[in-house]
Amino acid sequence: MAEAQILDPDLNFIREVGALGGEDLKKCYQCATCSVACAIAPDNHPFPRKEMIAASWGLKDKLVKNGDIWLCHNCGDCSTKCPRTAKPGDVLAAVRAYAVSEYAVPKTLAKAVNNPKNLPFLLAIPAVVFLVLGLITGLLDFTPEGDMIVYEHFFSTWLVDIIFIPLAIWNFVIFANGIKRFLGDIHENAVQEGKTNRKDLNAKDFIVSLIKVIPTILKHNRFNDCTENNERSTAHMMVFFSFIGLFVVTSCFFISLYILQQPGPYSQLNPLKWLANVSGICLIVGSALLIRARIKKPDQVSTYKDWALLGLVLALGLTGMCTEIARLIGIGFLSYFFYFIHLMSVFSLFAYLPFSKLAHLVYRTLAIAYADYSQRGFKLD
Repeated sequence: MAEAQILDPDLNFIREVGALGGEDLKKCYQCATCSVACAIAPDNHPFPRKEMIAASWGLKDKLVKNGDIWLCHNCGDCSTKCPRTAKPGDVLAAVRAYAVSEYAVPKTLAKAVNNPKNLPFLLAIPAVVFLVLGLITGLLDFTPEGDMIVYEHFFSTWLVDIIFIPLAIWNFVIFANGIKRFLGDIHENAVQEGKTNRKDLNAKDFIVSLIKVIPTILKHNRFNDCTENNERSTAHMMVFFSFIGLFVVTSCFFISLYILQQPGPYSQLNPLKWLANVSGICLIVGSALLIRARIKKPDQVSTYKDWALLGLVLALGLTGMCTEIARLIGIGFLSYFFYFIHLMSVFSLFAYLPFSKLAHLVYRTLAIAYADYSQRGFKLD
């Protein structure tokens, strides 16, 4: 006879899931159509039916610690085929949004980042930081001299780096803490629910699985399995690889400046310039296509977290390209203005990354790796 369990529903959790985009949760009557419709759910304990049950009952810990919520790519197949329009994909997206805030600290900042009322304040923070530190250190010059447009004459690279290097450390510390809890939680959940026979979480074997799933993530195989919204794959890949390209460019320019002692500006014929320009264009086009896709699907829930990320990514690409175009045509004040806005956008992306929807890049990657590690039969190709 199965052991009896005492359930402790969290009604506030149900309300929060609804506020984050899962307001149709209560329409679900457990027909399991969603689990049958999902092309990527493992045969062993498929989703999202069990997650819909847990969400309906307010079982917060059972859901937040469930790695399966991250395997869902919210393609919309299950929501389209749901006979009750309960939108399981949107419910799981809401649970993921809640989980991001649970694993990020400080939680007060997580709540602030995801509250639209705080947007003006959050956008003002980077401007204040740059202006105050720039004036204190003397590394900010409002009247750059000379005919050549050189950003070093306006925002010293030292000023940029003494702000962004601590930001990178900030992200590392927050994610390191979150990842440790996350992996422990999803393993505990998998053992309890019988989704794996591996009782211990072996770091070496997990890293092997992590390396193994990287090609799947890079090729966006799971997006291509979707039928309802598979065109999103191209736009998502454009944004994804543009970030990789811009990271490579930034790293190379950092090495060139501080190790090779070769400051910019760099020739447009420089291969890194080509990579930067192509990545910037892909970032703009990809984010615009993602925005267009959401506008075209009014039945898919789009929350503040969705629009905030898409808006920030688009602003990042546009201000970067406008900065360069203004410099090339010789309009100094306009180029410096766009450069300032661009730096504010980069700051916002970095500072709020662990609390925003973009954090799914980390948690989904780890969840896919764990699905392979747990030997559940999660398809990678």
